[in-house]
Amino acid sequence: MAEVKVNLREHSYTIHINPCGIHQVGELMNTLPLGKRVLIVTDENVAPLYADQLADSLKAAGFNSAVIIVEPGESSKSLATADKVFTEAIARGLDRKSPIIALGGGVVGDLAGFVAASYLRGVPLIQVPTSLLAQVDSSVGGKTAVNHKLGKNLIGAFYQPSLVVIDPQVLTSLDDRQLKAGLAEVVKYGVIVDYDLFNYLQNNSAALLARDPAVLTAVISRCCQLKAGVVAQDERETSLRMILNFGHTIGHAVEAEGGYSKYNHGEAVAIGMHGAALISQKLGFCGQADVEALQALLKRLGLPLAAPNYQPEKMLHYLRRDKKVVSGRINWVLMKAIGRVEITTEVPATAIEAVLQQIT
Repeated sequence: MAEVKVNLREHSYTIHINPCGIHQVGELMNTLPLGKRVLIVTDENVAPLYADQLADSLKAAGFNSAVIIVEPGESSKSLATADKVFTEAIARGLDRKSPIIALGGGVVGDLAGFVAASYLRGVPLIQVPTSLLAQVDSSVGGKTAVNHKLGKNLIGAFYQPSLVVIDPQVLTSLDDRQLKAGLAEVVKYGVIVDYDLFNYLQNNSAALLARDPAVLTAVISRCCQLKAGVVAQDERETSLRMILNFGHTIGHAVEAEGGYSKYNHGEAVAIGMHGAALISQKLGFCGQADVEALQALLKRLGLPLAAPNYQPEKMLHYLRRDKKVVSGRINWVLMKAIGRVEITTEVPATAIEAVLQQIT
């Protein structure tokens, strides 16, 4: 069992990474000052696999849980779905000490987190991520949100969980496409802050795709350590934390242009990282060898580099609406070398347009 501490003063919490961890959620929750009435938020894919196991763990620890099941996919990150969860919480009589548990991938985590941040002005949030993407990224750091028809994650809050429980064994039920989506976020950490992790991924790509338990656990632990370190320094994304958006500026545009259904989040981030790397090279931030190393690793992991048949003009439209735009200028995270990035707003429109032409 590995533990990673996220140090945020009164908002500090622990990430527990443990095979069979889903069976220990109730025991771990009993170490916190929580009420005994619990609402589990999950989706139609995850519920049949793990909802009963989680409920049994909670029951054994003295908790009384109810489950609300939402539709899988990005469409559930909406105010309409959040309203259904709010209604369930009210109907079940949840009070300010009653925890909401997110059991699922990034969509469920974001949705449940948004509800927890808003219901009664904030109730405890427990993250039990079941996808690799959620385990290495979205369950840690306190970003919660739902989407708007005009853009992704435009309605949300920074709201830290009280506890994160990661069970690598649940990844055995993940389909290959979702596993690869999570690996895109893992690659991101290597590019932005950890050259050694990037090399580890190059050397162990086959083992990752084969779901080797030791390799997966090592990667999950390292990514959580890296994100915890960044979040501890910049909880609300005013400076350093912006580096975690590498690939996401173009990636969110890819998702939006595809109606949040053509490419999943990890695939879109892979395309976005490639686009950001090409912009970096075009502006002289990095060399061709770094771009080629990223391209090779993404290909090796079965991730896309481009979004064929997309229209660059529509992509630009979504880029201008991105939540990272301030005073009309986009905060770009560009690659200086593998393991090092820089944040800048000084990216000429001509460079952006040229790269969008390359990746569409």
